[in-house]
Amino acid sequence: MAHRAENPEGERFQTRKLAGGAAWDEALPPNVKLRLRWLGQAGFLIETRDARILIDPYLSDSLAEKYRGKPYPHRRMAPAPVAPEALGRIDLYFATHSHTDHLDPGTVAPIAALCPDCRFIVPAAGAGVARERGVPASRLLVADAFAAMSVGGVGIYPIPSAHEELTIDEAGHHRFLGYILSVAGVNLYHSGDCVPYPGLAENLAPFDIDIGLLPINGRDERRRAAGIPGNFTLEEAASLADASHFHGMIGHHFGMFDFNTIDPAEARAWLENRRLPGMRVAEIGLAYEIMAP
Repeated sequence: MAHRAENPEGERFQTRKLAGGAAWDEALPPNVKLRLRWLGQAGFLIETRDARILIDPYLSDSLAEKYRGKPYPHRRMAPAPVAPEALGRIDLYFATHSHTDHLDPGTVAPIAALCPDCRFIVPAAGAGVARERGVPASRLLVADAFAAMSVGGVGIYPIPSAHEELTIDEAGHHRFLGYILSVAGVNLYHSGDCVPYPGLAENLAPFDIDIGLLPINGRDERRRAAGIPGNFTLEEAASLADASHFHGMIGHHFGMFDFNTIDPAEARAWLENRRLPGMRVAEIGLAYEIMAP
């Protein structure tokens, strides 16, 4: 696999180790346009000068409570890196679909209570679930594939995702979405749970993606037989990033549940051996930053 010659490190895309105990709402350095911080699993905090955005945060133990005593008890492999209450102001909260590790009642409800101006964007197919889990109806905005939106100065373009399959509800809405966000002059793509499907690269082609956030925990027959649909392998994610000319990619969706993860050290070694400098494997405690000109 050939990767585009441009090296996104340096002036455009940097990775920085945060000081121990760094606040989750600390101000952006003056030379940074956008900062990403991984929350574990598929969750990210996105910060610009004007907007603070959450995508797919899972910061509770609600799944462990749901599956206690079951064959897959969904116990966290590590504690949540932050409590919802410690995140500070949140302006927009995105869920890519209604699986609990992406639309978590234990995270939604505190954010809704603490951030009265926060608006919640969820797929139209999951709107009812979102309301049941604590999203205030007055602040709920529904997204649909290929229907562009603009909320609080953030451009939003949803595209379908295939959580092993493209799935459409009875009303014709895609159950799984990815979001292309245009904010602070940066184009960011979060695929949600997804595997390669015909047309995905074409859906991304019109956008100059600065950073792609892609799940890399893979899939197999054991998980499929247990009703656990999978995601990209790391090689598939890197191939999509290359084919779609992403300037950078961060792989995520691992390290949460022991039955549905990968070894991040092996993943990092795979990238390093192939000399793919713009691609990263997510790590708690790092800031991923797009630098100002």
